[in-house]
Amino acid sequence: MEKKEYSFEDFVKIIRRLRAKDGCPWDREQTHDSLRPCMMEEAAEFVSSIRIYHESGSAENMREELGDILLQVVMHSVIAEEEGLFTLEDVIEEVSEKMIRRHPHIFGTAEADSPEQVLQNWDEIKKKEKEGKSWIESPLREIPKELPSLTRGPKVLKKIDKLYEAAPVREETAEKLLETVKELAACGEETEKGRTEKLLGDALLGLCEIARREKIPAEQVLMDRIEELIEEKEGKRENG
Repeated sequence: MEKKEYSFEDFVKIIRRLRAKDGCPWDREQTHDSLRPCMMEEAAEFVSSIRIYHESGSAENMREELGDILLQVVMHSVIAEEEGLFTLEDVIEEVSEKMIRRHPHIFGTAEADSPEQVLQNWDEIKKKEKEGKSWIESPLREIPKELPSLTRGPKVLKKIDKLYEAAPVREETAEKLLETVKELAACGEETEKGRTEKLLGDALLGLCEIARREKIPAEQVLMDRIEELIEEKEGKRENG
């Protein structure tokens, strides 16, 4: 049997068919809220597929996971269309305009000779875009709380440093972190309720500040270290 080739338009029609009145019962009952866990899981699985590609040399899983993310994008867009919020075409138009607007060194007359300059221009343009947006409570609140904390932390600290108060110098940050860790290590059963959690939070924020200063992706570093730990323990078990 000859394999059918599907276009992006075909895929959108498939999703709309699943959402039709006589479509799939499961797909029909999905909402933006019910699909939130799916979007987070699919994003994580795609990140995992990059690691699998580096380890195995096979991009098959990466291709599959990108398809699952595309499914989420189209599903949410079709649901929004049904609700009269926006269409898939609106989504594509908006992100296209954004890419052109945020790359004035390509589509305009601005200059950017380095990645650093590109990012600086990007941040300045993004800041102007956010002005007057009704859903943004504050510069700090625009950083999604749904981000992993070790990713969100450095972003929040960067904005605090830029907009509110200068961050402590590196030595002061390190000294404060050491003091916090010492106090944390001394905690026991008689420690005031909630004190251990507070100290642990302060220590993690201190590590986030160091990660921010050194431009180290804290979430990725911890993820990699956990993976190394698993490999170490599993290796010992196999060899033991």
